Amino acid sequence: MDYCLGDDGTATMWSGPPDVDIDGDGTLDGIGLDFDGDGSRDDVLADLDGDGLADHAILDVDGAQHWFTDDGTGTWSIAATQRGAGAGMRWQSLDGVEQSGGPLVDFDGDGAVDDRLVDTDGDGLADRVIAEDGSVGYVDTDGDGRWDVKLLDGDGDGAADSASQL
Repeated sequence: MDYCLGDDGTATMWSGPPDVDIDGDGTLDGIGLDFDGDGSRDDVLADLDGDGLADHAILDVDGAQHWFTDDGTGTWSIAATQRGAGAGMRWQSLDGVEQSGGPLVDFDGDGAVDDRLVDTDGDGLADRVIAEDGSVGYVDTDGDGRWDVKLLDGDGDGAADSASQL
């Protein structure tokens, strides 16, 4: 599993084998370390979506657990809700039916659980969904749980080429 840490304005990528089962599903999905500097190896960087990259930092796993996600800069500063076994985000399908699960779901209805939900504010409600191949994404811009904008990446470079209101 790969993870990124930094405290002086620079970030360093690290890699190591998972040694903690943070979500209780029987699969090692986190690396235990002393993330908060309290002298105890009671913190975990976890890969809960199975992509090989840490997506959650959990402080004090033996106590009052505090969950965070990375804001993209390696700072792990966005408070998140706990993601235990069977837990997931709430989200709406395009026909308005509320679902729960994730972060990987079958959003596009192709039978494959490979579309990624993202909860950017940690409230348990998906704010974005990205198709498996990255060509289509949906965004809830106002936090009401409904998709507002559809993004398309027509040339496959990873950046949206067009956006349309739903």
